[in-house]
Amino acid sequence: MMDSNSGKYKKYTAEVDNRLMEVTGKNDPKLLYEPIKYILSGGGKRIRPVLLIFSCEAFGGKPEDAYSAAVAIEILHNFTLVHDDIMDNADTRRGKETVHKKWDANIAILAGDEMIGLAYKSLSKTKSDRISEIFDCFTDGIIEVCEGQSYDKEFETRGNVSLDEYLMMIGKKTSKLLETCAVVGALIAGADEKQINAMREYANNIGLAFQIQDDLLDIIADEKDFGKKNGGDIYEHKKTYLILKALETATDGNDKTELMKVISNNGELISETDVNKIKAIYKKYGVIEDAKKKIEHYTTKANNYLDIISNEEHKKQLLWFSSMLLSRNF
Repeated sequence: MMDSNSGKYKKYTAEVDNRLMEVTGKNDPKLLYEPIKYILSGGGKRIRPVLLIFSCEAFGGKPEDAYSAAVAIEILHNFTLVHDDIMDNADTRRGKETVHKKWDANIAILAGDEMIGLAYKSLSKTKSDRISEIFDCFTDGIIEVCEGQSYDKEFETRGNVSLDEYLMMIGKKTSKLLETCAVVGALIAGADEKQINAMREYANNIGLAFQIQDDLLDIIADEKDFGKKNGGDIYEHKKTYLILKALETATDGNDKTELMKVISNNGELISETDVNKIKAIYKKYGVIEDAKKKIEHYTTKANNYLDIISNEEHKKQLLWFSSMLLSRNF
């Protein structure tokens, strides 16, 4: 039997999906709107819009008041995916061809640009006395996500990235958009500054847990569930929590050499044998278990901020949301 929180999640996801299709109702020009419809109809768990709606409900707001902003957030999130995939030269996303592979990079860039406009158009339909604050928050979210992506690209060619730098980067690239969801939802509901700050901290910590979980799933998840190639981050020389932690922990010179082969990104191709060596190093130094503990740490820290919510039903709703993210395999 589906519990009430799962039922709400599915209900809100379905509503967001319906409204996404309404936003992208145009058909011409075909080379603009076909790719947009393709990416927006490509699945995804709609985590961000549901967080926005849950946050709105937590402080007495109605879901109906939050739908336009929730759709805006989902469009914005998908814009970042389209452009990230171009920069990463990724072939697949959620088990499907990426937009720039199915069409080309120019079309994907233009589709992404259009999606920013569509996101703001949807956001502008939000009815709130605090619409200026909502727009400021949304815009700050875009700015910081782009900063995070810039740091991510910079780190690709740097061999001396620290764990603290990595956490700063994912705080911008991953956490910030979740913060935007939580804060915008709270603003729509008319939350006070203390409540808004608590939700900001909740989302920031959930975002850190979410990204480290993403790094972990790249190693341990089933490819069909995850929608990405297992070990893909290693093949692509990506600096993740796992590899940086392993480099920080490794004591054996040969192990460090293998890790630096990935970290240095000197153009050398990574083989399946290399990936298996890295996985063995992770196991040797307890990196997988460390990542799991870190995910639990940030999730627990996030949940502590939910004490600000006086309505027990809606507090439990967000606790369920945290648990769902912690136990995900996608």
